[in-house]
Amino acid sequence: MNVHFIAIGGAIMHNLAICLQNIGHQVTGSDDIIFDPAKSNLEKVGLLPDEIGFSESHIYEKLDAIILGMHAKKDNVELKRAQELGIRIYSFPEFVFEEAKNKKRVVVAGSHGKTTTTAMIMHVLKELNHSFDYLVGSSLKGFDLSVQLSDAPVIILEGDEYLSSPLEMTSKFHYYQPDIAIVTGIAWDHVNVFPTWDSYVKTFKDFLDNLRESSVAILYSKDKTLVEIASDLNCKTNWYQSPKYTIESEKTIVEFNQLSYPLEIFGKHNLENMESARMACLELDISGKEFYEAMQSFKGTAKRLEKIENSKGVVAYRDFAHSPSKLEATLKSVREQYASKTLIACMELHTFSSTDKKFLEEYKGSMLPADFSIIYMSAKAFEIKGRTVISEEEIHKAFKQWNIQICRTPEELKHTLDKIYDKNHVFLLMSSGNFDGLDLSAYFNNAQ
Repeated sequence: MNVHFIAIGGAIMHNLAICLQNIGHQVTGSDDIIFDPAKSNLEKVGLLPDEIGFSESHIYEKLDAIILGMHAKKDNVELKRAQELGIRIYSFPEFVFEEAKNKKRVVVAGSHGKTTTTAMIMHVLKELNHSFDYLVGSSLKGFDLSVQLSDAPVIILEGDEYLSSPLEMTSKFHYYQPDIAIVTGIAWDHVNVFPTWDSYVKTFKDFLDNLRESSVAILYSKDKTLVEIASDLNCKTNWYQSPKYTIESEKTIVEFNQLSYPLEIFGKHNLENMESARMACLELDISGKEFYEAMQSFKGTAKRLEKIENSKGVVAYRDFAHSPSKLEATLKSVREQYASKTLIACMELHTFSSTDKKFLEEYKGSMLPADFSIIYMSAKAFEIKGRTVISEEEIHKAFKQWNIQICRTPEELKHTLDKIYDKNHVFLLMSSGNFDGLDLSAYFNNAQ
């Protein structure tokens, strides 16, 4: 197949492009901006466009398919030319489904924990030498790409609720038609495309209502909204919550069938995710014992409670947490795991939702588990998103916490961390961005 990617530089888009080239397709692509790691990854395999930008000349009649990225606009010159020529245009979830429609499909959805839960299932299947394909929203140790398509009988899909493409204003997960569906919970996010709570809940309700009678739904039992919208599903429904666990010497140990399994991961929300993964694996004929033995070597995913190594005994983590529910769950987990240490938490307002003044009140009380709280606000992030700068007073009022330290530059954040740095503290830095390029690993490795 001869395939062209419009907006090839996206995280999933560039991985899918490399995947398709690896299995023998002819692949080209274009974009108006490409950052690392996509740039370097594409360059290594000869897929980096010779010139940055979109051009009608990239589109010709012999193309079999266009894969359209969300970054492209409806009036994109390449898209318009493809439409004129009648070339088949796919969003990436639609294309992935076409490749996976004859496989057993496990879809992991929810406002939080999707990537981690997907990664857990993938890790267990790999440890047990099962053949499977996958699509996951993060780079994972042991997997070269975040997308794999082959002749495997099973595919594990991270089911994102965000929109599919400029032409298909519907959530990605609606395309996947799961045989096994996990929903980890519902907490309002992506206010730029779901402006109200009701509109956000509706996309999940539609996802569940469209499950086939032969499907299996695995749902978090402590989420009131999820319980409400899933009360009358037309398929088998399994509810889950956290497994039994203890913490000994800052190590989490899960109890299952009178056996103990010490884990590398920690946090109640991670253990809840793990329980949903166990139930999904059970549907794939993997026993609880096999599952937990495999999970003992799982170290988590990039930027999801990722430990920043430090030979001097300092404990620091970085995490993707940015929505109110993710923020609170992550803080509570670190607080529980390191009960004897002082918890220093820093969160960057970086997403469309978190930089929206109206949405800020959703963060009420979310940072209270920390002993010292920092909010980082980059002027650049607000400018790119067309947001009005938020004042310190607005932050304090929204979070209902008046002792939050506000930082607006990397230098200011570094200075603040320097002042409170102590080996008896545990540091948690949370963002979907990068604190304007501050190298956190270097900072904590060099700190005395």
